[in-house]
Amino acid sequence: MIYHELLNEKQTEKMQIEKRLRKAIQKETIEVYYQPKVDARHNIITGVEALVRWHDEELGFVSPEVFICIAEEAGLIHSLWESVMNIACCQISKWNKMFNQELTLAMNFSPRQFQDSSLLVHEVKAALSSYKLNPGSFEMEITESTLLINTQETIKALHELKEYGISISIDDFGTGYSSLSYLKNLPIDCLKIDRSFIMDMNEDDSNRKIIQAIISLSQSLNLNVIAEGVELEYQKDFLLENGCVHMQGYLFSRPLCAIGFESLFCSSDGQSID
Repeated sequence: MIYHELLNEKQTEKMQIEKRLRKAIQKETIEVYYQPKVDARHNIITGVEALVRWHDEELGFVSPEVFICIAEEAGLIHSLWESVMNIACCQISKWNKMFNQELTLAMNFSPRQFQDSSLLVHEVKAALSSYKLNPGSFEMEITESTLLINTQETIKALHELKEYGISISIDDFGTGYSSLSYLKNLPIDCLKIDRSFIMDMNEDDSNRKIIQAIISLSQSLNLNVIAEGVELEYQKDFLLENGCVHMQGYLFSRPLCAIGFESLFCSSDGQSID
């Protein structure tokens, strides 16, 4: 009986979140935060990762870990992505003019979006064209699980996006369905070292070895590599010593609203953010 009551409560909560999320997308109250990506050799901001945030009038702050899963299940993920894409592209376009510097923009893509890969390719191209953004400064972050969905169509879409000039990164590399064959056969540009390896590198020596292996693999395949979740100086030092210079994490900055990012960038004048 208690189990059924808890199940019903969870289902009711889920339906409420879905209903409120649908309304937020329609009313365009979804927010985008920006986490700086830096060249850690000089702590220079090179770009941002766009991250979706949602503060609801009734529900308060809802974690992306909660509402993104619900958006995927409810068929809302594409409209949510469209909202984030438009906000982020518009903002980057303004910053490029304001700072007189071309920032890179990285965005996460859900595996579900590749179920209609031709539509996805069309809309990515249309958004970049609409805001006059250089495709070479746009980074598509996908998880390894994306490569398991509608494989042939997904591969075709990735090649088309690559030919357009877009960079493709494997997010959370090493935590999913890692296969060296797709690194050889797919148009991958960058591997992203998962925060779980960074976070525990001092407590678990195997994590250090995994990080070194990922960096070495990227170098041997002429791929870029970036580490996320860098919070402490010794983590940064270890990564630099092993040849990973691109990083993001709380050591440099937490995700910021647009005004917060502008303040950070202007205070550093685009130079070191120490």
